[in-house]
Amino acid sequence: MNRTNPDVDASFDDARKWQKEFRQLRTIALGCGLTESLKWRLPCYTLDDANVVIIQGFKDYCALMFFKGALLKDPDGVLEAPGSSQAGRQIRLTDVREIADMAPTLKSYIREAIEVEKAGLTVELRKTSDFEMPGEFQEKLDAMPALKAAFEALTPGRQRAYLHYFSSAKQSKTRASRVEKHVQRILDGKGLNDE
Repeated sequence: MNRTNPDVDASFDDARKWQKEFRQLRTIALGCGLTESLKWRLPCYTLDDANVVIIQGFKDYCALMFFKGALLKDPDGVLEAPGSSQAGRQIRLTDVREIADMAPTLKSYIREAIEVEKAGLTVELRKTSDFEMPGEFQEKLDAMPALKAAFEALTPGRQRAYLHYFSSAKQSKTRASRVEKHVQRILDGKGLNDE
């Protein structure tokens, strides 16, 4: 097994939830020959400095998130797209027993992700212009030049996240409500999930 990183040890010690699950996922990732580091305050596992998988903790589950998960075959149907991510895919887990039961599957997916990285494969990302512009948001942009300027100043990824979130609502009323709720965040230069 590869060496553990003391910064990751400290992050596990500081975690309020999922400590046992994180440590078990770490053992699996390191057992696949990956290098451990701390990125975005999360345990990240790399191959030749390329991100392969990261351990994440949420309220109701913890997850192994594969950076190029969209390229994995997923024969077991366990990968889920987190939010508006085009490339990333998660395997969501809720306790140590589930992780132990799924260990062979997790290792298999990690090994496939390593092969994807070794092969130099990349996920073909949709451009911001490929995303639908909801009418409710376009009306708000037309009415508020400052909002339009602030939205255009956001990174393409942040723009795509907003467009995906706004357009995913089925009803116009819901789309308009979502737009209204996030106007100030956009004006403040914040992405959908920024704190």
